[in-house]
Amino acid sequence: MASYSSFILAFFIAISISNMETSLATRHLLQTTSPTTPTFPKPTLPPLPTIPTFPQANVPSLPTIPKPTQPSITIPTIPTIPQFTLPPFPNIPTTIPITMPTLPFFAPPPSKTTP
Repeated sequence: MASYSSFILAFFIAISISNMETSLATRHLLQTTSPTTPTFPKPTLPPLPTIPTFPQANVPSLPTIPKPTQPSITIPTIPTIPQFTLPPFPNIPTTIPITMPTLPFFAPPPSKTTP
């Protein structure tokens, strides 16, 4: 158990030393001058083509339904649906009788007798 705790202690010391070296290297890199970034030419895109306009066609209007000239034509009405009545539900008992059935107990098998 002592070797396990000393291994963990050595591991933490190694991590802390490596972090110090990393932070020193980072500070050294931050103190250097940053290189200039090269400027690249920006691409130019050709202009988009114009959308052509289509000629508008003259659409005729929809035909209308002529009104009936004879007053004797009537529209039939929708027949009414007959109403049905359902019989009443039977009475459901509110208490449920709970009876535990008895389990038969069998006699244990006879024991072996030694001669």
